Amino acid sequence: MSTDPAPSEPFDPDRAYRCSPRVALRPEPFGALVYHFGTRRLSFLKTPQLVAVVSGLEQHHSVHAAIDAADVEDTQRPAYLRALAGLAANGTIEQRS
Repeated sequence: MSTDPAPSEPFDPDRAYRCSPRVALRPEPFGALVYHFGTRRLSFLKTPQLVAVVSGLEQHHSVHAAIDAADVEDTQRPAYLRALAGLAANGTIEQRS
């Protein structure tokens, strides 16, 4: 049996997301360490601004709103959306209802 999380739906930045309750973020000067207790995987958020987006997801009605609140430049938005899609695919973030 695999412990890899399987997202139930494709990543949709118009929807509301949150950091998974099975994930711990540890702030670091470069961004944050991310530990997933289900998969036992350690990964990294490479910028403090990405940490702000991920940490702020739960307070916003969509991923786009969380990106806006973190003052991500328009030129960086596609890179942030790709990073967040990857975080959704590996179970670090998940959709909220």
